[in-house]
Amino acid sequence: MKQLLLLFCISLISCNKETRVVENKKESKQYITVLGIAQDAGYPHIGCQKECCANFYNGTYKKQKVVSLGLIDLENKQKWLFEATPDIATQLASLEQNHLKTNTLIDGIFLTHAHIGHYTGLMYFGREALGRQGTKVFVMPKMKTYLSKNGPWNQLVKLENIVFENLQNDATVTLNQNLRVTPFLVPHRDEFSETVGYKIEGKNKTALFIPDINKWEKWQKNIIAEVKKVDYAFLDATFFKDGEIKRPMSEIPHPFIKETLQLFKKEKTATKNKIFFIHFNHTNPALQNTSKEKINVEKLGFRFAFEGMQLDL
Repeated sequence: MKQLLLLFCISLISCNKETRVVENKKESKQYITVLGIAQDAGYPHIGCQKECCANFYNGTYKKQKVVSLGLIDLENKQKWLFEATPDIATQLASLEQNHLKTNTLIDGIFLTHAHIGHYTGLMYFGREALGRQGTKVFVMPKMKTYLSKNGPWNQLVKLENIVFENLQNDATVTLNQNLRVTPFLVPHRDEFSETVGYKIEGKNKTALFIPDINKWEKWQKNIIAEVKKVDYAFLDATFFKDGEIKRPMSEIPHPFIKETLQLFKKEKTATKNKIFFIHFNHTNPALQNTSKEKINVEKLGFRFAFEGMQLDL
């Protein structure tokens, strides 16, 4: 009977994401909120006429914004954004309307790399849109060079719409007495910049944010060991399995969800529970709430990020 009840609850959670709350303790003064979970091109995907995107057009599933996290400190009235996505306007509005409204639109933006879903939202800080000066953008050296030497981004720099805060690999940035952020290099398709993940440390808990990486075995660190060190781990889940799209998948390497499941197969449930899959391609069946693939992964103890999720730090 208990097993039947558990399976019913898992199915209910998958079918009705809006009722699902994970670690949502509103009394917490510092926390992470999820502002988007989709791969760079979002959901629905441009040019997609397949069933996965038809589920949006027929009203079965709602639009999913591009992957982003918000970091909020209510005690100090500060907030930061991880990634500048094409959906940045509504993601910043969500921070203002649902979490913390201040005179400063955002206290800073941390970028992971120069692929379209992760930095092109910076364009909205320019003269055609917000036109405000002084937005802090935390960048690694190659990313800084890329933005400084290539248009239209260098106009943002020239007009001081954005101002850089320099990052270095494994060098911790202290945001205030409550929060620290540490970038770390990960292997990825680095055509224009390096790629980093982030460790986000609060007073009580710590999170990993790795939305893009080639394959876990290509990283010099052990992902299992790194997950065990933290309380939450937002991990790249772009594709569910090999052969998911018609393009050669070796050209766009990511750890398939199935590979991550296999890697953590022998780990305790407590470790699996730390993992929140994020950065889903439109073709990934785990993006669909009622898919058997998603329900089966949840049964194994893994979790899925969703827009509006709130995790205490």
